Amino acid sequence: MTDYKASKDEKEVLEKYLLQFLNLEKRFPLLPGIENKEAMAHLMGLDKDEFLKLRDRFKTNAKEAALELLKEDEVSDWLDDLPFESDDTIVALGDSITDDLQGWFNIFKHVLDITVPEADFTFVNSGVSYDTSTDALKRLNRDVVAHEPDWVIVALGTFDAQKLHVEPTRPLVSLADYWENTKTIEEVVKQETDNPIVWITPPPVITEMLQKIRLFDFDIFEEDLQNIREILTGKQGYIVDPMGTRMSQDDEVEAWNYLSDGLHPSLSGHVNTVRELIRHLTQTEKVEGASLEKPEDFDEEAELD
Repeated sequence: MTDYKASKDEKEVLEKYLLQFLNLEKRFPLLPGIENKEAMAHLMGLDKDEFLKLRDRFKTNAKEAALELLKEDEVSDWLDDLPFESDDTIVALGDSITDDLQGWFNIFKHVLDITVPEADFTFVNSGVSYDTSTDALKRLNRDVVAHEPDWVIVALGTFDAQKLHVEPTRPLVSLADYWENTKTIEEVVKQETDNPIVWITPPPVITEMLQKIRLFDFDIFEEDLQNIREILTGKQGYIVDPMGTRMSQDDEVEAWNYLSDGLHPSLSGHVNTVRELIRHLTQTEKVEGASLEKPEDFDEEAELD
């Protein structure tokens, strides 16, 4: 085993940004030794205890965020109307915004564990960092179908909208391909469960902040994300935050809802997503099979044409 140890600066980067997304066991599930925590720690220049302590810190952050969210009376009231059965398996298919150790899905898990302790939910986080809808489609059988889900939450699109610096005139995944990919995901999921799919739209990206991160070789622009949201608003199921406003106040995107890259949500940003998820799961009415009405308090004046 290598004796290399991460420097103070490298540890700071791991702690403040990288480690919460470096869930390599999900990206390389068949790699021998991938479940060996000591080997994973050494790969990052850490000892096992340091590695586990840092990971546990993110998990603790997610639980504390859930507890704070539950102090909101409105959220507590909504939870009584969640449509889950006590033994449901809930799978989230997404990218690094979902894969985040202190991300929205882990916060949502803690919310349910705290408020419905007698339930026997199974939570499966099938987010893989930086995945597009094409990447997610390729692993759909392994990471979704194999778990026999009762509910599937799909949060994809941010990385489809990448415009690579080598070819900045087109998104990485075309809108036509995104439509086809999500249509196939939808059709497969409908064969596995009678419950409607939950679609979470991509939040805005603060492009100016993203462009300051030299390691990234792409840009993401709001107009491209809005095109993806328009596709999702035409889906059947729960459409969470169809306008992509959950990171904003008074029509202004709030920087504190993001990490320093302007791309990945901070804890407060993830809490906003969980709040909207719960609101849409409990404030909608099911009509015509899996198609659902918008929440009663949805701003109709702001609805897309």
